[in-house]
Amino acid sequence: MDKKAKKRLQIVNGRLQTLRQQLAGARQQADDPEEIRTLERQVAEAEMEVARLKES
Repeated sequence: MDKKAKKRLQIVNGRLQTLRQQLAGARQQADDPEEIRTLERQVAEAEMEVARLKES
């Protein structure tokens, strides 16, 4: 894994942590069900990117 991929992985992991916190908050205060689905989709996309980066 080169430096660029390591840096990208670090950024995506930070974003993933933030998204998970937002998702937990959205689930506690379920005002907008669409927000929960959007956050879940963003978490899944970030997890896929982490997996892809770890493969290379």
